[in-house]
Amino acid sequence: MISKPTFLQGIFGVEGAGIDKPVLLEAGLRYTVPPGVVTQPLYFRGGNSTDELVTVVLVRDGAPMRYFPIGARASTHVPLAVVEDLDEGTVLEVHLAAREGLTGTVVVDLGLVEV
Repeated sequence: MISKPTFLQGIFGVEGAGIDKPVLLEAGLRYTVPPGVVTQPLYFRGGNSTDELVTVVLVRDGAPMRYFPIGARASTHVPLAVVEDLDEGTVLEVHLAAREGLTGTVVVDLGLVEV
């Protein structure tokens, strides 16, 4: 079996819209599982430069799939291997929820593998 790693990652400026209103963090943080492929999330790493809690939300086909809270000026690492498969055509997006008006920077590193 040949597998191909895929990463959604980068350092992004943030402006919160409300802790209960996750918004797409960046257009480049959208991934669609290619035809004939199953994708598995492997890990999530994130960092938060702000003085308040933010939450990274993985959104699967328009519905929240996983929540990753990141404390003030903190980081997190969550292994996801063998948690679930994403079937072909599934759209995965990285959203962020933060207090309205909160500004700062977050680091996102989501590792996926296509099998």
